[in-house]
Amino acid sequence: MPKLNKKVAAGVAAAAIVAAGAGTAYAYWTTTGSGSGSATNATSNGTIVLHASFAAGLTPGATEDVTYTADNLNSSSLYVGTVTPTVSIDAAHSGCSAADFVVPALVANKTVPTGASGLGYALGTGSIAFTDTASNQDACQGATVTLTLASN
Repeated sequence: MPKLNKKVAAGVAAAAIVAAGAGTAYAYWTTTGSGSGSATNATSNGTIVLHASFAAGLTPGATEDVTYTADNLNSSSLYVGTVTPTVSIDAAHSGCSAADFVVPALVANKTVPTGASGLGYALGTGSIAFTDTASNQDACQGATVTLTLASN
């Protein structure tokens, strides 16, 4: 039997290894499968920042419009039902009664889109009334009236 030189023997061996490997590359088992995936939704998408603005210079017996707007910097739209204002008076005017200012709740019932900011999304217009009582209202002269807003 003729002897193979080392180069030819190495080539035959390499070809045999490649051929053997090629056979396993195409081998497989058939099977079936199943599985699942899940994720929990957010419990909240944040809150809306509410704003109220009205003209300065309110006097006893006068009523001014209050404009309500909202900012929504969250990742989805949020719904505003009713905006409820609470009146407060600055500490320097402790004799001025917040009860002398009537500000009804605003029923907005609006969806504020994501990205609404800069006081840009209008919720509606309400009013603030400085009631004209039989008592002297001098303690309210120059007072800063603040509306703190909450919504549901």
